[in-house]
Amino acid sequence: MSQKPKLWISRALFPEWIDSIREWADVDAATEERAYSPEELKRKLADVDAAMVGLSDRIGADEVAGNTRLKVIANLGVGYNNLDIPALTAAGIVASNTPEVLNESVADYAWALMLAAARRVAESDRFVRRGGWKGSAFTAWLGPDVHGKTLGILGMGRIGRAIARRAAGFSMNVIYHNRSRLKPELEQEVAARYVDKQELMRASDFLILIVPLTPESHHAIGGAELALMKPEAILVNVARGGIVDELALVEALHAKRLAGAALDVFEGEPKVRDELLAFDNVVLSPHIASASAETRRAMALLAIENVKAALGLGEQAGHPPTALNPEALDHRRAD
Repeated sequence: MSQKPKLWISRALFPEWIDSIREWADVDAATEERAYSPEELKRKLADVDAAMVGLSDRIGADEVAGNTRLKVIANLGVGYNNLDIPALTAAGIVASNTPEVLNESVADYAWALMLAAARRVAESDRFVRRGGWKGSAFTAWLGPDVHGKTLGILGMGRIGRAIARRAAGFSMNVIYHNRSRLKPELEQEVAARYVDKQELMRASDFLILIVPLTPESHHAIGGAELALMKPEAILVNVARGGIVDELALVEALHAKRLAGAALDVFEGEPKVRDELLAFDNVVLSPHIASASAETRRAMALLAIENVKAALGLGEQAGHPPTALNPEALDHRRAD
């Protein structure tokens, strides 16, 4: 009987999934969330055939240098800016992510953040908990309506379109900006109108960011962009922390050039700037937009399918369903 491949999982996963994996692999699975140094990552990866990692695990040329055993790294997330894809391809290591399965859950959460910021849900919750509620005032706790307003979306991929579809129930006017304009039939499907970036900033009552983090999109929302926004507008970020220049956002909030913000992602996460913590009109959450029970299980299952396929196992052997660099398989075969 051939020896089972060895798999390292850097994040605490559902116990039932670990048990199922043990049927076809030897598993070294983390039992708690933690950060790994580059040296630890290199050491962990050197002794396994496959790895399942999270967005905080930054893996590039140094971490896989001289590694001839590792065949696949499956990212537990749709984003993969933590992985150096060219370096992994050159090393013959397949990388994968978990797209599609989290679209609707992230869209739900973007709306949850937007509504919470607009109607001051988190702020009023804190007020009640600390015993501040002594009676109701007619003009207290006023926030803007969401229905009938203009929703701007920066990034109109599948998640952006899922966000846009939900706007119909709120009778919102939807505008968007994207690297490339959608086909007319897709625009019609989500009832969204394409605008340039400056108009997006100026016209949005609520602006939701859902673009991947790339060198081009880093600080796509900075001081110049924030200066274009309405003072009564609210910014929502469920993309990546680096999309927003947080110092510029803090300055805009201090100067009351923005009514509020709702952030699920941060530039230095899990560290959050103290200045952001001080604003009552900023809703903060710990990068949990995809954290529904069903979605996280679907993400884990897709990562497992990618690992098995890259290792030549299962029904999709040799064809990882969401490989980011399938050419790495050819590279390895050529070697």
